Amino acid sequence: MKILFLDMVHPILSERLTAAGMTCVDATGQPATEGVAAHPDADGIVLRSRIRVDVDLLDRLPHLKFICRSGAGLENIDLDAAHRRGIQVFNSPEGNRHAVGEHALGMLLSLLHMLRQADQSVRQGEWDREGHRGVELSARTVGIVGYGHMGSAFAEKLTGLGCRILAHDPYRNDIDGALNGRVHAADLDTLHKEADIVSLHCNLTDETRGMVDADWLSRFQKPVVLMNTARGPIVRTQALLDALDRGSVVCAALDVFDREASSFEHVQGGDATWQRLLAHPRIQVSPHVAGWTEESYVKLSSVLADKVLAEFGG
Repeated sequence: MKILFLDMVHPILSERLTAAGMTCVDATGQPATEGVAAHPDADGIVLRSRIRVDVDLLDRLPHLKFICRSGAGLENIDLDAAHRRGIQVFNSPEGNRHAVGEHALGMLLSLLHMLRQADQSVRQGEWDREGHRGVELSARTVGIVGYGHMGSAFAEKLTGLGCRILAHDPYRNDIDGALNGRVHAADLDTLHKEADIVSLHCNLTDETRGMVDADWLSRFQKPVVLMNTARGPIVRTQALLDALDRGSVVCAALDVFDREASSFEHVQGGDATWQRLLAHPRIQVSPHVAGWTEESYVKLSSVLADKVLAEFGG
């Protein structure tokens, strides 16, 4: 089998596939269309988020049997077209779930205990203890929207901290009582009524794109902390900023943004909304790195190798 690598991933994937007798071709140094044109006989392709796998690209690969997407999201792949062709699609959310869970927890604790502000204050020569009095996570109710690999990993990190955990995922019926009874299934109405903190871990789909809008945010019955380590377009930035200014959102942690490039390698900033976001004192940001650790870099590719070899290794 010939496997065409269109994006850079950890070399453990090509090493393991090569050891299993497959031919791995490195086409990462050229545009994807050129790599595909040079190797139309590829049985598999490996990519990340920047390359759009549409009908046109699939038609150029008549022998394609599988697609490897390093990472979790599949919004850059036309899944219907792939399924019609009988092409298997592998992703690897298992590889960076713990990285995302830890990052989300870190951002949350930083928000609640005002660590970033306290650090800046001391560096400016101040010693304001009362102004940086935090609140404890153990006294809060955390709502998790999307209880897949990422949402469940975040819940695992929370279980030792004593907080109440509510999880909403309309596509799962096995949430209630998860993690030795620490997780309770909840509908969105319950989350809007009872949550102090809401963390988004859902996939980007037609259903979730723009889900967190002015109406969604207005339904909370008490001020909340909002966190998004999933996908930027799930949250409407303008609506979030307005909610922060009204006080219905206390503070926010954002690792993803609605103006990121498809590769996630840069963000289209510069406009008034972006400047308003960066200037807001109650927003903490990071550059789409929640799942970006030394360990996850290896595991993302290792998980893909496991899946490919389980299906095609023989």
